Amino acid sequence: MVKPLKPRFHPNPEQLALMPGRSGNDINGLGEKEFRRPTRVYWHNPKDIPHGRIQKWMVERFNRVEDFKTVYAEGDRGPQTLNPVALTRAEDNPLNWTARVKDFALQHEADLVGIVRMDPDWSYDDCGSETLPWIIVLGVEMDHARLAQAPSSDTDTASALEVSVQYNRAARTAAYLANWLRDRGYHSEPHAGPWAGPVTLTPAALACGFGELGKHGNIINRQYGSSFRLSAVMTDMPLLADPAREFAADDFCTRCQVCINACPVDAISDGKKIVRGIEKWYVDFDKCIPYFNETHGCGICIAVCPWSRPGAATRLAEKMLRRRLRRGQIQMR
Repeated sequence: MVKPLKPRFHPNPEQLALMPGRSGNDINGLGEKEFRRPTRVYWHNPKDIPHGRIQKWMVERFNRVEDFKTVYAEGDRGPQTLNPVALTRAEDNPLNWTARVKDFALQHEADLVGIVRMDPDWSYDDCGSETLPWIIVLGVEMDHARLAQAPSSDTDTASALEVSVQYNRAARTAAYLANWLRDRGYHSEPHAGPWAGPVTLTPAALACGFGELGKHGNIINRQYGSSFRLSAVMTDMPLLADPAREFAADDFCTRCQVCINACPVDAISDGKKIVRGIEKWYVDFDKCIPYFNETHGCGICIAVCPWSRPGAATRLAEKMLRRRLRRGQIQMR
């Protein structure tokens, strides 16, 4: 069967005129065989990145849409000023602190909580190594029915509004948790999307058990698929790390073509790429970002992912694990 041709996307001339001379794929380290720390490429201060002018253009377009301005820019992202760190530290053991942190986060809008020790390799190369030793990664589920209406436009805003709502919810969770930690005498720094902090959150989320990296470049979780957003809090409270978890999502992605076929700009590859010395799934930045900018965040690949359908991820994980078990690739625990 011959696949129907996709309509050719022609970027807005205004955006084209602002494009930098350097490829985002080069900045990300596509094809580099040696490991290095990541370089800031997007969602940072526009003065600090080569793609700053198109990022600013995208944000200004977004904020001109009244729905987006009201829901995101003027939305509730939690306390904007952090409490001072209490002079006297509350004492407890790491096991109890870990349980209390997770309980607090889950009672303050988080749907997922994982903890991992900070790895300096996750810091951006010009941000220095973080001194706070722990990252508490937070995840919030998105409404898939609204997400599935991607991509958005200035008049059809449902998908982008849902992303905005959940970024704000994730920010609130991180801010309240950071203040809870500070009130107990521990340093903390919240980081919430879409803006990036000093550390890449995806590797931290993978390391603390949120799931596996999918072909579309997003994490696949065994409960929510890719239909969730991240935030995080860094702290020096003594905690215990969660283990990474695999459930053979990678096996599924190797054979699946859904996001490849759905991507309007053919940015998703059918094979893994070498990126800064690591073989992994990678989305072509230079193809993706112009369309992403003009559709207020796109989101098509997450929406069509079979794992993101409500209730599907748990069933798919069980199926893929049984398949590995039959092949003798894992043992039941």
